[in-house]
Amino acid sequence: MSVYGCMRKATEHHAKIMRKYSMNRFLYSIMLYMVLPFVPFKLWWRGIKQPAYRQHWHERFGFFQLKSTKPVIWLHCVSVGETRAAEPLIKTLQTQYPQHQILITNTTPTGRETSELLFGDAVQRVYLPYDLPFAVRRFLKHFQPKIGLIMETELWFNLISACKKNEIPLLLLNARLSEKSAKGYTKLGCLVTEGLKSLSAIAAQTSADALRLQKLGARNVQVTGNVKFDVKPPLNSLERGLALRALLGDKIIFLAASTREGEEILVLEAIKDLNILTVIVPRHPQRFDEVEQLIKNAGLNYVRRSQLEGPIHSSIQVILGDSMGELFSYYAACDFTFVGGSLLKFGGQNLIEAASMGKPILIGKYTYNFAEATANAVHAGAAAKVCNVKSLRDKIQYLSTHSEERAQMQQASLNFSQASRGATFRTMQLISACLMH
Repeated sequence: MSVYGCMRKATEHHAKIMRKYSMNRFLYSIMLYMVLPFVPFKLWWRGIKQPAYRQHWHERFGFFQLKSTKPVIWLHCVSVGETRAAEPLIKTLQTQYPQHQILITNTTPTGRETSELLFGDAVQRVYLPYDLPFAVRRFLKHFQPKIGLIMETELWFNLISACKKNEIPLLLLNARLSEKSAKGYTKLGCLVTEGLKSLSAIAAQTSADALRLQKLGARNVQVTGNVKFDVKPPLNSLERGLALRALLGDKIIFLAASTREGEEILVLEAIKDLNILTVIVPRHPQRFDEVEQLIKNAGLNYVRRSQLEGPIHSSIQVILGDSMGELFSYYAACDFTFVGGSLLKFGGQNLIEAASMGKPILIGKYTYNFAEATANAVHAGAAAKVCNVKSLRDKIQYLSTHSEERAQMQQASLNFSQASRGATFRTMQLISACLMH
């Protein structure tokens, strides 16, 4: 076959793929429009437990009152974890691009509240609209961002397409993709493939993440590391942690951090009759009352953090961490910690914050959301894996009675955290290259 024939065949093949992609995105949009009438009911229902879901609802449909007089750098963070992870990146952007306005979009109210806590009025914030064509168009037309930055793995195909059409560079940052998620995306075929190809660049956390993304069709993928390692504890977190520690008495303090539904009851079983003080901090604030009831049902003496006004009575066995923005302080106050979302099939929560505070870490076997970070932490001696309630109890009992082992794991955590930093610098190089074009 001639060169001309090869080129024509390749062009026809590409056109066929694009027609299929357009049809798939059309069907995807139709499905979104079909569920649209039910969205207000969903917001109302979620607003029963979290009234904030009923606020700023118009932004979710592309209607905004907020405006910027400066060129906009837009960064999307789904919820709390992504917002906290973006902190070093946002502060670097503010320093290097002071003539620009940083716009943060969130999906959840807790993510929005976290951005208010971390950045105040130094950034603008709205909800990212639903991935409906008319809402996405309104968003991009209203703010006209010079660049879009999406934290971790949020693939909204109408948003990606609209950014490409409007020649707005869109980057996927701190990207991670588990094997489980990759298999799910594979079923979407060219919708995912062309969506990933339309991104200007992808900054992957690990080489395994990069490989999985490339197999799905991603281009211009670079391994930059995990920016969460660059998150610095708040300046007053150690001081607040020591103040909290003074209220909690002389017992060994075990922290169960970012626990998910079904895990608290396992933790309560593991600590039964142990001579320690346990602090339980649920991942989601709407579950505080539910977890309180679990502690009551277990027959344990407890107090809520929000009601803690002075030193606790020696009979207290559990503290329910029902405060927002204090996780670093909880880490500072404890002797060792279990990082939740990992005893059951949730994929694990972020253990990096615990490592940055130099704490011995226990982690369950379900850690696919942070697979490489967890494996490296275990290899470094900063973390130990537990597979069930019995092994969790055994490890809690061992660490509570072996101070030398705790000290070794503390130093290993600090070393592991410090050795893993630098992702923000590498990610900023990628952003700067896209902004210059």
